[in-house]
This record gives sequence, C-alpha cells and structure tokens, in this order.
Amino acid sequence: MSRASGRGGVRGILTTVAATVALVALTACGSLPTSGPVNAGKPIPDTDSNGSVVFLPDGPSKDATPQQIVEGFIAAGSGPSDNWGTAREFLAPEVKSTWNPRTGVTVYRPGERTLRQVVEGEYTLSVTPAATIDATGELTVSGDSGDISLSFTLAQQQDGQWRITQAPDGIVLDRSRFEAVYASYSLQFFDPTWTYLVPDQRWFPTQYAATSIAQALVDGGPSAWLEGSVSTAFVDGARLAQVAVPVRSNVASVSLQPGARSLGRDVLDRMQTQLQTSLAPVADQVDMLVDEQPLTASAVSVRSTRIDSRPLVRTAEAFGFASGASGSSIEEIPGLSDALLPISALDIEVNADRTEAAVRDTAGAVSMVGSDGAVTRLDTRPALIAPSIDPHGYVWSVPENAPGAVLAFGTDGTKADVKDAWPGAAQITAQRVSRDGTRVAAVVRDGERSVLWVAGILRDRDGAPTGLGAIRVLGVLPGPATALTWIDGSTLAAVTVDRGDQYLYTQEVGGFGATQRTPDAATTVAGGVQSGGLRLRDANGQLYAQQGSTNWQNIAAGIVVLAIQQGSPR
Repeated sequence: MSRASGRGGVRGILTTVAATVALVALTACGSLPTSGPVNAGKPIPDTDSNGSVVFLPDGPSKDATPQQIVEGFIAAGSGPSDNWGTAREFLAPEVKSTWNPRTGVTVYRPGERTLRQVVEGEYTLSVTPAATIDATGELTVSGDSGDISLSFTLAQQQDGQWRITQAPDGIVLDRSRFEAVYASYSLQFFDPTWTYLVPDQRWFPTQYAATSIAQALVDGGPSAWLEGSVSTAFVDGARLAQVAVPVRSNVASVSLQPGARSLGRDVLDRMQTQLQTSLAPVADQVDMLVDEQPLTASAVSVRSTRIDSRPLVRTAEAFGFASGASGSSIEEIPGLSDALLPISALDIEVNADRTEAAVRDTAGAVSMVGSDGAVTRLDTRPALIAPSIDPHGYVWSVPENAPGAVLAFGTDGTKADVKDAWPGAAQITAQRVSRDGTRVAAVVRDGERSVLWVAGILRDRDGAPTGLGAIRVLGVLPGPATALTWIDGSTLAAVTVDRGDQYLYTQEVGGFGATQRTPDAATTVAGGVQSGGLRLRDANGQLYAQQGSTNWQNIAAGIVVLAIQQGSPR
C-alpha cells in the first residue's frame, strides 16, 4: 500500500488536466531538451506527517528572470504545504487565489520535457505524460497519448519583479519526485453482500494522507468504474463535519455530521471498518466522533481473499496442493481431486470453498466440476479461453474471437448473458474474476495493441451477473498475453511476449505497471505476493517459484496444470 503520512488540511488531491506544469531546466530562448530536474528544495522530516519526507521548495529570488520564475513555480509543485503556498509566491497577486493546484497532476518520465520561449514573457512547456491523477486521487496510465503543451504568461510588477499572470491549473512532477511526494492508498469499500472489502486505489500527498483518505471515502465514494459493483456504509447526513483529520499518537479522529447518531449499529460498524482499514497506513486506531463525542462502533469481520501458500497443481497421478522440496508430495482436496482426475484439463480454477472448479478440457469445452463428482458441461463454443469462477458460483466463459459474447453459468447450469462486455475489443486472450467477485479483468486486442482492461461486475439481487460497468484501461502490454491472474485485491499479473522474449507484466489497479523476464514458454501464472509468491508453469511441465523481484527457481517437474485459487475456505 504505501508509506505512512500525517495529518493536515488538504481537502483532496490534484487532478490531471491537459493544462499542467512540469519541472524544467531552460538553457536558451529556443526549443531545447532539458536534463536534470530543477532544484525543488531539500527534503526535511516533518513531524506532522508520521515520519514521511516533506519537500520545502525555494521561493522566488530577487530579480529572477522570467525563465527562473517559471522554473521555480514548476519546482514548487513538490511542496503541498500551506495549500502549495510556495508555488503561489511565483504568481501575480491577481491569480494567487484563482490558481487551483488540485485540478490535476501529470506525471512524466524524467528528462522527457521541453520548454520554449515564444516571446518575452511567454513560455510553452511540452511534456510526455506517463500517468495522470484526477481530483479524487485516481491514477490513469497515459500509454502512448502523446505530448501535452502548457502555456505561461508573465509580467513585471510595480516593484520590477517578474511574476506569472497566467498559468494552467494543476501541477506536473517527474515520476521519481511524484513518488517521493505522493503515495498510493487503498480506499476500502464492501462488495454488495457486505462479505468482502474491495480496494479502490488512490494517490495523495503523504503530508496530508489522513485528511485526503477520509474525505475521499466519507464525502466521496468509489471510482466511477466501480459504481454499482461495490457498496459503502457512508450516507448523507453522516459525512465529514470538518475536513481535517488529525492523527495524534497514531489515533485518527474523524468528525462526522450529527446524522451519524441516528444510524444503526450495523451501519456504524461497517463505517468503522471502512475507515479503519483505509486509514491503516497512517493510523493504528480510528475514532468516529460527533460533536467531539465518540460513537460506539467496532470493525466487522470480513472474508479474506488470501489463498493457500502452496501451489495447486495437477500431475499425471493427482490433483492438490504441492509441497516438499521438489513438489512431489500432493495433498488432495476431498472429493474435488477425485472428480478432476478423469478430466483431461488444460485450465483449472477452484472456488474459495474448494467445492467446485471451472475447467477447460483438451477438447476446448468449459465445464463445472463439483466435489460430489458431478461434471456439468457448460460451454462448447469454439475457441474458448480459460474460464473463471466467481464467489457466487458462476463460471465465466468467452470465445477468443468474440470478446462481447461473455456468458456466466450458475451452479444449476443456468446461463446469464453478461451485457456490455468488452466493447470495442477485437480479441480476448485472458479473463479473470477478482476473488471478491466485484471486478473482472481481461487482456484484449484494441487495434494493434494488447491492453489490460478491468470493469466492475453488475449483478442482480441473487448475485447473477447482468453486465459490466465502465471499462478501466490499466495498461498497454509489451505484446500478446498467454495467462492472467489476480495476485491480490489490487494487483494483476500477465505472462506476455515482447519480440520473442517472455515477461511477467504486473499491474496495480490504479497504479503503475512493471515487467520482468520469465522462463521461456510459460503457460500459466498463479499465486500471490502475500501467499507464498507467484508460480509459473512452462509448456514442458516445469514449475517455477518467484525468488525476489527478478529471479525464478525451478521447484517441480511433471506439472500438467497449474490451477488458479479463488481464495481459501472460511
């Protein structure tokens, strides 16, 4: 999740807009590439931020040139203290109060920026964005969207000093500085059955994290793409009574409106749960207050989405959890192992209770297999990809060349047509439902690119899928993907190919992606960072375990299928 931060008074986070600003070094009046960031001031510890580093950028120097004023203003974006008070010192009096730093953050790769002087007192800045952050803290990876251009106008004031009279709202930081000033935090919502907590990742300045988290959770809500797929206990009349959320002795005090007093204990307990888990990176305890009096509430128990740390595998003789130095010892799952053995399976995904599995066999058909021995063939359409099973017992299936034709089959064989599935995609190579059942991710072909998408799942009152919400583009993959899995509640992993080499691509939902080399011919990825690490199976049946962030160790052979786990029994 991220580094801890402290109390403060920032109301929200900066958002991305096409007009923002960046750290730049200018050397002449022409269009010149720059190298190295402008000095933004030395980082110092801030006692009001739970130990996080806070930057104190320099203000304008006397008789600074217009170029230096623009550079200093841009560099001051790294200092959110006092509502970006230092950055405002570079502005003319008439725009100090109208410039809004919270409307956008553009994150760019260091060095990918150019500043051009148009005429005296006018400058244009061009940057290549890597990501953008909106007013709620939601991050969107920019992909190959191209450069953005930003304009600045300056004028000499009565005292002869140059000041900015027109500047785009928001700020721009290179990625290294951005990750020093900001951190990611997961707002926690419930699934519609109030069984699971669902993370919704946001980015806030560490200096004001507690306030930003509480405001986004209590006064805001889930990201737009999650609407209808998750639930929140916070209602009108019980919003924040004051914006600031102080943290003293690791206790966060959240002041709510008087309407919170009239809420039932079950609602208050869920509110406490959302606040306590969301604020966990910055506070050990959370007190909900009305008129400075504490409300009685306790966190509720939620179902974990963690999986067994052992790999779940099919060999020629058995199906179950592999253990031992060479993975030769298999602990079978009662009933389910015996039911799966007669099936020539290519892909297996087992539900959290370990009573049912979604299977694609060597004939390409998708079936549901139960621990009672029942095998129900569900889908025989051609070119089906690996199926996925959700917490409600629905098996998701879709043909590779028909991404919009997603079907979900219930335990009784009933079929649900999932509407609005992957619009615009020409091909789908992988699809997985999250372990909390609220989201589904897919690797699709969008034009000439392989991209990773995610969407919220819409369901009826009985839990049957009815459609998908808005598509969230997570990232562009280096090449086609052959496998996909959820590592945890907010991170995905895909096996992808780039110019003949195989890579593991990991992607935070609402964060950045990363790649690392994998063994050749990898066919499946499974596991989790907090559950024994990731495992890979290759086309020769070799099983590999992730060692550190870059290495893979061969731990077993003769693995026919590396199965996906959807959680653990209660």
